[in-house]
Amino acid sequence: MAKAYKLNKYVAHSGVCSRRKAAELIKAGKITVNGKVHLEPAFEVTSNDKIVYQGKLIKPTINHTYLLLNKPKNVLTTLSDDRGRKTVWDMVKEKVTDRVYPVGRLDRNTTGLLLITNDGDLARKLSHPSSNVIKSYIITLEQQVTAKHVEEIRNGITLEDGPVPVDRINYVDRADKYKISIDVHIGRNRIVRRIFESFGYTVQRLDRIYYAGLTKKGLPRGWSRFLTNEEIRMLKHFT
Repeated sequence: MAKAYKLNKYVAHSGVCSRRKAAELIKAGKITVNGKVHLEPAFEVTSNDKIVYQGKLIKPTINHTYLLLNKPKNVLTTLSDDRGRKTVWDMVKEKVTDRVYPVGRLDRNTTGLLLITNDGDLARKLSHPSSNVIKSYIITLEQQVTAKHVEEIRNGITLEDGPVPVDRINYVDRADKYKISIDVHIGRNRIVRRIFESFGYTVQRLDRIYYAGLTKKGLPRGWSRFLTNEEIRMLKHFT
């Protein structure tokens, strides 16, 4: 029996791009269905239809890939860069046969855990604000962080784009006022850096050590590994 898809989901599951980018390609008339252009991303297709992109027949991926990368500094969370800078795709492409994509982003100078997959449904659910995915970071500042500021952040501050709830914040070591452990579930752009920059601190290092139940244990910086079946089940149950 033929499986039904929304056209943007079909394209995304074929490894061409993310679902959002797929919608843009469809609206631009870059995708054909049985030789015809359909500009509506939600147009329904089946696995029996002939979907073509850039002259090639595309098919949804049946087997999903799940990789956990401990991203180093100076690596972009993208699949390509027109300036030739190193990307996460460069770091995992030897391990995978299907096109995969990072879930969420870490900026170029932030290190740590990054989930990479071609499971578009899981990626979308983990990225959605309603999932409340917890992310833990260790942040090192150039100045000592005052107890007053730690308490203000714990109680909740407001930035230019709205309130910033923090799930947990503490000194990593009370004798070291330069290093802070912080947990957040919001996913706004550069949010952890911006919290501390709003108080005038300069961020020296930012490292994500925990993401949606996954940790860096046994995963050196710059290395990646496939998730275990137990970890995959945990993520799907989580969402």
